[in-house]
Amino acid sequence: MNDDPQQDGRGSNGSPDGEPGAAPPSGKKGRPRRTGWRRFLPTWRMTLGGILVILLIIVGGFIAGYLLVGIPPANQAAKAQSNVFLFSDGTQLARDGEVNRENVKLDQVPKTVQHAVLAAEDRNFYSESAVNPVAMIRAAWNTVIGKGKQSGSTITQQYVKNYYLGQEQTVTRKAKEFFIAIKLDREVSKDEILEGYLNTSYYGRNAYGIQAAAQAYYNKDVKDLNAAQGAYLATLLNAPSQYDIVVHPENRKRAEARWNYVMDGMVKKGWLSGSARASTKFDPPGEAKAPSGLSGRRGYFVNAIKDYLRDNDILDEDDLKGGGYRITTTIDKKKQLALEKAVDDQVMDQLDKKNRDADKNVRAGGASIDPATGKVVAMYGGIDYAKQFVNGATRADYQVGSTFKPFVFASAVANHSTTQDGRTITPQTVYDGTNKRMTLSNGQPTGFAPANEDDRSYGQITVSEATDKSVNAVYAQMGIDVGPDKVRETAVDLGIPRGTPGLAESQGSISLGTATPSVLEMTSAYGTLAHHGKRVPYTFVQKITKNGEKVGLPMRPEQTAIPREAADTTTSILRSVVESPGGTGAAAQAAGRPAAGKTGTAEEDKAAWFAGYTPDLATVIAVFGQDPKTASQEPLYGAGGLARINGGGWPAQIWADYTAAALDGKAPEDFDLELESGAQEPVPTGTATPTAPGETGVPTAPTETTPPDSPPVTTPPPSTVEPPEPTFPSEPPPTSAPTEDFPTVEPGGGPGGNGGGPGGGPGGAPGTPSDDWE
Repeated sequence: MNDDPQQDGRGSNGSPDGEPGAAPPSGKKGRPRRTGWRRFLPTWRMTLGGILVILLIIVGGFIAGYLLVGIPPANQAAKAQSNVFLFSDGTQLARDGEVNRENVKLDQVPKTVQHAVLAAEDRNFYSESAVNPVAMIRAAWNTVIGKGKQSGSTITQQYVKNYYLGQEQTVTRKAKEFFIAIKLDREVSKDEILEGYLNTSYYGRNAYGIQAAAQAYYNKDVKDLNAAQGAYLATLLNAPSQYDIVVHPENRKRAEARWNYVMDGMVKKGWLSGSARASTKFDPPGEAKAPSGLSGRRGYFVNAIKDYLRDNDILDEDDLKGGGYRITTTIDKKKQLALEKAVDDQVMDQLDKKNRDADKNVRAGGASIDPATGKVVAMYGGIDYAKQFVNGATRADYQVGSTFKPFVFASAVANHSTTQDGRTITPQTVYDGTNKRMTLSNGQPTGFAPANEDDRSYGQITVSEATDKSVNAVYAQMGIDVGPDKVRETAVDLGIPRGTPGLAESQGSISLGTATPSVLEMTSAYGTLAHHGKRVPYTFVQKITKNGEKVGLPMRPEQTAIPREAADTTTSILRSVVESPGGTGAAAQAAGRPAAGKTGTAEEDKAAWFAGYTPDLATVIAVFGQDPKTASQEPLYGAGGLARINGGGWPAQIWADYTAAALDGKAPEDFDLELESGAQEPVPTGTATPTAPGETGVPTAPTETTPPDSPPVTTPPPSTVEPPEPTFPSEPPPTSAPTEDFPTVEPGGGPGGNGGGPGGGPGGAPGTPSDDWE
């Protein structure tokens, strides 16, 4: 055996080619070299080393952050800057800068109210640490996957954001919030943090802090709140604009669901007994006194514009709370004053609330839009934000009645719909207008047979005439001929929100106006008709700046909602409603311009509407009945000393007065219409002939066929019916009596008018600016 290592080609250490190195231990094999794809994988030593390095970086960063980030002094921005709202000409409309806050000690807040807040926002507040990394990661992930922006912050973190930092959504701010919360939790008690949180949180209605919220919503001090009231205020912390059921009555179900979540959470945590929970009922807030600076009519604009900014993801609740924005609106000061004057002259100044109880229930809403741009140029929310908190232009809880019928006809033309016997639906298509005529679907009875006004039968009548006289029997059948789903889609395309209550009604009832869109939404839809079927989403805002820098606004591209011939043919029959003899919208002639429009009345005369437009201005006016104490919807019988209020009366008179003043100085413009086959232009304004010597030539409503004092008639649901003719009984009729949209013509002209037509003329040019805007 050769013991010389050089003899077998190995070095002294046993390595090939004589390379130096230590020989492998006796009995052990050397580690095999990695080949192929395994060469690219890290070894377990490398993996472990990498993990340790990452952990060291995280721990080091945490230690550095904890040492470097201190608890700063209170942030002055927590007091909130002013947001300034401007008319379109740059003059000031409103300012919401006065902060409504009154700090209270924690022991002044009832335990039930404290527990309600904890149940809503952070149930483990007293037992958990200042931060919850798991919740933060979960919230971030939910935000990324599209479940909406979520917080994941504890009450301590929210308090730090409110009091020490700001509302900006940045990684730096979140990192500071994280470390300050940890330090604060070590240096002050949980009670102090909760007290600070209650005093700095925003509850809506410009109320900062729990004491201001108690006053704003329940008109009492926080110490006097009960569990139900405290739970409601706790629901507001999540999103005040979504749970204020007075400003937005349509949000009641959502608010009650959140309230139940809070109350059930209190039971789960042992803060409220099951028996106490069972006996506690939802306690809705009252119409609280408006915050300083929002009195008069300013508050309607501030809240409507803020809702618009939030709903369109322009600015969120936190942005608006921080303030500092200059918001130039689309509101035209001249038109705004004209609208307010028209409502005051034609309605509000004619009320006698001391001697007529019905006059106490009268409220109004109005909106006016430039159809070509979608800009809201005027809005009427109410007489005073401090006295009537709900905005009459944006509330969405009253039926629109027959103002919905044009959407049915527009859908018929757009979809080339036919009658049951195969005739194309045009303005000249003849329908059976017999009272309580059973509607048919595919030749079979549907069970829906609505009554016409005063149980009148019209026999064979054209669509155009049926629109003039708002014949329910015709439009109920037409809605079935077109198809309720197609009618609904057309309404949505024109501008009515898909989720509008009542829009999902089946059979022909949808055609009679069971839906409850707002005045503003109806104005947008009628603006689409005025713009030849092209829809431009409405807007309140034309520019926003903060610290001199512009805030981006979303694009609002024009889209074709329905074909032009469908929109224009609808306009042609709506012109007939205003301009032909017997049309229910005759009072709108007082505007002195080519006009198209439709009257409408809600069930039991609880609201009266007129929706109309000229080629360059779309405006909708509604008068509502609402009990000032209970907020319940009430019939308008007897208001203003009139037996009934209908769309052809006050609303059409306001519309004419406003339109004449708003367009004063602008030459009248005629409609440029492209009509479907079978349509024709209406009789021009002023061609109506008197029917008897001594008459003025003003178009009149059809004569009654049923005496006004006849017994009430029960009609199948829905009871969306039309207002009465000018001849009335001495006492208001029973609430179940059918109604129709014919105008109430006052002798010598209507309130505030000059006797120049139904309801008087425009009532003069707009007066001097009110104190609201000076």
